[in-house]
Amino acid sequence: MAGKPLPSAATAACSIQRSLLAVAALTLICFSLLSLRSLRSSPQFPSPEVAVAEVSSDLSSRMLAPSSIYHSPDVFLKNYAEMERKFKVFIYPDGDPNTYFQTPRKLTGKYSSEGYFFQNIRESRFRTEDADQADLFFVPISCHKMRGKGISYENMTIIVQNYVESLISKYPYWNRTMGADHFFVTCHDVGVRAFEGLQMVVKNSIRVVCSPSYDVGYIPHKDIALPQVLQPFALPSGGNDIENRTILGFWAGHRNSKIRVILARVWENDTELAISNNRISRATGELVYQKQFYRTKFCICPGGSQVNSARIADSIHYGCIPVIISNYYDLPFNDILDWQKFSVILKESDVYQLKSILKSIPHEKFVELHEHLVEVQKHFEWHSPPIPHDAFHMVMYELWLRHHVIKY
Repeated sequence: MAGKPLPSAATAACSIQRSLLAVAALTLICFSLLSLRSLRSSPQFPSPEVAVAEVSSDLSSRMLAPSSIYHSPDVFLKNYAEMERKFKVFIYPDGDPNTYFQTPRKLTGKYSSEGYFFQNIRESRFRTEDADQADLFFVPISCHKMRGKGISYENMTIIVQNYVESLISKYPYWNRTMGADHFFVTCHDVGVRAFEGLQMVVKNSIRVVCSPSYDVGYIPHKDIALPQVLQPFALPSGGNDIENRTILGFWAGHRNSKIRVILARVWENDTELAISNNRISRATGELVYQKQFYRTKFCICPGGSQVNSARIADSIHYGCIPVIISNYYDLPFNDILDWQKFSVILKESDVYQLKSILKSIPHEKFVELHEHLVEVQKHFEWHSPPIPHDAFHMVMYELWLRHHVIKY
C-alpha cells in the first residue's frame, strides 16, 4: 500500500527559514512603529551649524525686542550705523557778523530745536571742511535775529534771497543739483515764510522745518519735520507711573485755531476731561501745567496757528499719550517711527467723539502705548554735545535717507 512520502531534510529547512523571515519582518515593523512614535515625542537636536544660527537669530531678536516703535527696526539700525560711519556735511561759512546770518546761540524756549541743531552740527563728526567729500551742504541762515530786530516779512525774504544768491555766485556746489543737495533748518514759522521768495529753494532744497503743512509749500519725502521741543524741561521725564494717571484727557491753551475753539466749546465742562481754553495761570501754583501731564493718561494735542505744537514733545517727555488732532501733519520722523504704537491720531472731525474714543481704548492697550512712549522719549530730546539716537541724530538720519535719491 502506498503511503504519503515523508518530508525530506531540505524541505524542513526551507520551512524553518520562511518562519524566521516572517518573525524578522514583524519585528522590523514593530521597531519602525516605535521609532516613529519616539521621533514625535522626543526633542530634535540640530547640527552645530544650525544651533549656532538659531542662537544668533535669538540674540538679534532680543536686541531688537524694544524696537517695535520703528517701522523696520533692522533696517533702521543697519542704516543708522552706516550713517555714523560715512555721512559728511559741508557747512557754508557764516555771513558778515554785522548781518543776520549768525548761528543762533539760544538753546532755550519755543524754538530751541533750531538752536540745538545749529550748534550740534558744527561740533559733530558729520562736519567736513572738504566740500568735495560732502554728501549734503548746510546753509546756516537763521531768522531769529531778524525776527528780534523787528525786520518785516517782506524785507526778510529779500535778505534771504540776496544771501542765497551770493552763495550761488561765490561757490560752485549749488549748480550741480540746482540746490537739491542743500538743506536749511528753521523752526520759526516766519523763518519758513522767509524762503518763499526763492521758489528754487522751496521746490529743490531740503527744508527742515517745525511747521510741515501744505500752506508753506512743505513737500513730504523731500522736506523734514523738525520736532518742536521746549527745552529745558521743567520736570524729569515720566516713566512707569501709569497707576498715578487718573485723569482721562488734558488740554490747556489758547484758542488760536478752529479745532481748539471746538475742543474748548465741546469739552471744557466735562468731568472726565480736563479741558481749559486758557493756559493754566502760574498764580495757581508752581509748575501746575507740567504736573498735570504726570496725572493724565491722554494729552490732547490740537494744532494751533500751525499744525505743529511743542505740546507733542511735552506729552512724550512727561509720559502722557499724545492725542494728535489734525487732518494733515507730517509727524517728526514719521518714516522711521510708527506713531500708531505710542500715540492716538485723530481727524479734526473726531473731536466730537473724543471722550468715547479715549474711553474705548482698553487698559491693556493703554499700558502698551505707554511702554512704547517711554521707549521713544530718547528721540525727542536735544543734548549738547549730542548723544546717539537723540533728536539731532534722528534729524541727521532723515537727511541721510534723503541724500541717497540725489544724483549728480
